[in-house]
Amino acid sequence: MVVPFAPGGSNDIVGRIIADAAGQALGQPIVVENRAGAGGVIGAEYVAHAAPDGYTLLINSSHSTIPAIVARVPYQTVEDFVGVAVAGFSPYVVVVNPQLPADTAQKLVALLRANPGRYNLATAGKGSGVHLGGELFRSTFKVEVEVVHYRGGGPSVAALVSGEAEVGTPTMASAIGQVRGGGLRALAVMAEQRTAALPNVPSATEAGLPGLIHEEFFPILAPTGTPAPVVAALGTAFRGAIQQSAEKLIELAGVAPRAGFETPEQVMNLVREGAERYTAILRAAGIQPE
Repeated sequence: MVVPFAPGGSNDIVGRIIADAAGQALGQPIVVENRAGAGGVIGAEYVAHAAPDGYTLLINSSHSTIPAIVARVPYQTVEDFVGVAVAGFSPYVVVVNPQLPADTAQKLVALLRANPGRYNLATAGKGSGVHLGGELFRSTFKVEVEVVHYRGGGPSVAALVSGEAEVGTPTMASAIGQVRGGGLRALAVMAEQRTAALPNVPSATEAGLPGLIHEEFFPILAPTGTPAPVVAALGTAFRGAIQQSAEKLIELAGVAPRAGFETPEQVMNLVREGAERYTAILRAAGIQPE
């Protein structure tokens, strides 16, 4: 199972949580391989061109965001893949380095507006969901920050903790440990409601960031052409693993499984709708793919 980001990010964490249980169901181990680069494009391209035999899969929460931000994607986001399962959903989080003089989201916006271009915003790579979250934040609240792309969620969170970057919109999974431990200050979850994983962190609406709603989901995909019985067997194994790991996913990653994605068509419809939604949001904000 290819994770197209560096270790320590949300896809890596979620993938490793469910890989063991799915491997037990399939009767053979699942190796999680990190193929980082280009905001998830390199790993996704590798899987798109892999043999469609069921032995190479992709987990990529940025799969739907990449076409909204990257101009030349070397594969077809929907046509080159078939859906296996969806591991769950999780909101992104607005965080800052604790040394930054902003303890609320509104104070952060005021600080950035008063100091255009002074502070760095860390992303998990160009085209990643973290990048899209940062662009939404910048365009919605008209702030100027220097966007710095890292090779995954883990490295971007490390940069925030060290102070190399001051502001970020990381995934819940990659940031939750540092938020709980005090390494990062969370100002809002990018959702309408609070999340059980970080119950003391206000929602975007409560924090005075209306409209800053951004949620990642984790599709598990196989290359197009994978035989239907193989996809069905993989789907059964992974859905069982996700259900079996539900408490661990919520506790360790802030990722909540949902029903309704039992068929390949349902999974790919989610991917397609996500790509359309993210593209529309960014174009409305005047952001074009690069």
